[in-house]
Amino acid sequence: VLGSHRILEMLADNLMQLHQEYYPLKDRAQMGDIIWQTTKDDGQRPSYGKKTESYNVQTVILPLVRKEDVDRRITHKRGKKNENYVLETERDREQLVRLVKTAKAQGGLLSGAELSMLMNRSLHTIGRLLKEHFHRTGEILPIKGYVLDQGSNPTHKAIIVSLYEEGLSPLAIARKTDHTQGAVDRYLKTYEQVLQLVKKEHDANSICQITGRTMQTIVQYLRLVKEFHPKLTVDAPLKSEQHRIWYNTKQKIKNSKK
Repeated sequence: VLGSHRILEMLADNLMQLHQEYYPLKDRAQMGDIIWQTTKDDGQRPSYGKKTESYNVQTVILPLVRKEDVDRRITHKRGKKNENYVLETERDREQLVRLVKTAKAQGGLLSGAELSMLMNRSLHTIGRLLKEHFHRTGEILPIKGYVLDQGSNPTHKAIIVSLYEEGLSPLAIARKTDHTQGAVDRYLKTYEQVLQLVKKEHDANSICQITGRTMQTIVQYLRLVKEFHPKLTVDAPLKSEQHRIWYNTKQKIKNSKK
């Protein structure tokens, strides 16, 4: 079988594909580009405890610096208060958008930490730039934490639920937010469950037990219910109260086993 000419051609094609993926041709890169290996956007959903090195890798060519970036840095404005700070923030925002979109177009997902290193900006600054871009344009940038739904920040849920409350269909929401249909359906199903249970006057602890979700997740949805349905009485405990409820529930389970 290994001596088959057809098999050898297939193996050679696979080797060429791997070489181009991990060692892109130099003629594809131009001045200011950087070759970067990042998480591959293959649709896999992260599981609990999954290590970063367990994700598939995608090699991308990123437009880190462009001629207009250099020209704009040379220009110095005088006479207007904070003008240079405003221009610098705008340059950073445009660079961030350019990097994220280029990586996504090549099948990669940049994380906030990667953007922080590439742009030499703090994670806090990267987060602020992402929020500013969303509030200014309404566009959701496909960074790794957002697409793979990582971290405890409820921004993902809030955006999807907000579009749902505006009347968009789940299909339209999936297209607009660059999420899979399954992920959008999962968000909206949990949101509707929490909403209906709030209408039936269930508290946070009761909703956790009925839905099987963690207190942290339920509190995020409760805050969304409170935002979009202000007339409802919503029990969204603070972190200290969440810990107390979690501890009491854990003790009840432990005692029942005894």
